[in-house]
Amino acid sequence: MSDQDDHDRETDPSRRRMLSRLSMTLAALSSAVVGVPVVGFVLGPFTKRVKEVWRDVGSLRDFEIGETVKVEYEDPSALPWAGVTAHTAAWLRRNGETDFKAFSVNCTHLGCPVRWIASADLFMCPCHGGVYYNDGTVAGGPPPRPLPQYPVRVHNGLVQIRTSPIPLTVYPERKDEA
Repeated sequence: MSDQDDHDRETDPSRRRMLSRLSMTLAALSSAVVGVPVVGFVLGPFTKRVKEVWRDVGSLRDFEIGETVKVEYEDPSALPWAGVTAHTAAWLRRNGETDFKAFSVNCTHLGCPVRWIASADLFMCPCHGGVYYNDGTVAGGPPPRPLPQYPVRVHNGLVQIRTSPIPLTVYPERKDEA
């Protein structure tokens, strides 16, 4: 064996070790570059406080006692390019002089938009036959829960509902803001 062969055998394992360490370092670095934003995206909603906004939906005199109407407002999370999707709605029912209930327009089964059928005094979902009473409780069909409700207040003669940018599924009852 020549001296050159001895030299190749000695340097080859160290070169292999160095390239192996380099490739592991680059793999770890690329994983961090990709992983940190993904983890931030997944955990972000749990760490950020959602801003709730009171939206004007009409004047107190615009709503008759015992009547349920659809009210439209702009989504609080709307982005400049949202276009038509920035507009959303709720079903508003006036029960008394200043007593209102606002319901989500989405069925709790699969999120299809429910319709108010005044002649039947019911909310009906056209997708799978979900039916809700006028107080939002389930009357029949597949919906697992009542229609979610928005908090409502009358402020300076205007009826307002409290909205948030997260889609409404179950809204906690809070009496701290009136």
